[in-house]
Amino acid sequence: MAGSPTGVIPVNVSGTTRVVGLLGWPVEHSMSPAMHNAAFRETMLDYTYVPFAVKPDDLQQAVAAIRALNLAGANVTIPHKVAVMQYLDDIDEGARRIGAVNTIVNVQGRLIGYNTDGMGFIRSLKEQAVVITDAKVVLLGAGGAARAVVDALLSAKAEFVTIAARSGVKASDLASHYVKSSVSGMDWCSEEFNQKLADCNIIINATPLGMAPHSEEMPPVIWSSLAPNAVVCDLIYNPLTTRFLQQAKERGHKIVTGEGMLAGQGALAFQIWTNVPAPYEVMAKNLLQQIRDMFE
Repeated sequence: MAGSPTGVIPVNVSGTTRVVGLLGWPVEHSMSPAMHNAAFRETMLDYTYVPFAVKPDDLQQAVAAIRALNLAGANVTIPHKVAVMQYLDDIDEGARRIGAVNTIVNVQGRLIGYNTDGMGFIRSLKEQAVVITDAKVVLLGAGGAARAVVDALLSAKAEFVTIAARSGVKASDLASHYVKSSVSGMDWCSEEFNQKLADCNIIINATPLGMAPHSEEMPPVIWSSLAPNAVVCDLIYNPLTTRFLQQAKERGHKIVTGEGMLAGQGALAFQIWTNVPAPYEVMAKNLLQQIRDMFE
């Protein structure tokens, strides 16, 4: 499938080629290699992106190999985003706040960790002309993805973030890490949650509810309570249009699908490794085609 956006993208590997890795377990399903190699080809950079299946017990050796093999850097995915932090030389302030790393850059043997997930989501919103400044946001879920998104929303000047989850205790615990006046946490079955829906500008599903093969699941949102002009977002991209988004669309809400966050975080990582602006449109198009080929 030479030349296909979803196939193996040919690269001319030589003694000067910089290698970027992906550390995860498993990695066979990852769409990042094709997306990043498409970007390297578009920018004519002498880089290549290779997935590495790293068992949790082998993570320390894998990180050491970034130095030993002089890799340009790496992405880090499940289940290593938290554990990898202890093996790095330095961690960006944002990644430290979030408590997880998804991108490593090798600067002359010094490994620095970043987290581009949250800001990748912000970029996906801006690409869809969604206004974040002064927005009142309802975020569904209190896991790792939610933590990255809350941090990014506050950095982008959202006015208020309500974290709602099946466990009100877990949501409140996450909210406690932030300034009390701008973040709150609650049970998503509470009456207070419905009141927040009526006042929000953006609602985001940061849970796995609705992800294939359990595509019929969705968070318990009472649509009649949601502000009519609220933008509805989902971090899930398999399927591209979740049941949550489909119901929102049927009710006239603007929707933002999950592949934009994946493309956005990848574009930010690309720039960290190369110091070259990422070809975001190429990356997003490649990713969208991969998703369509796999899930539709």
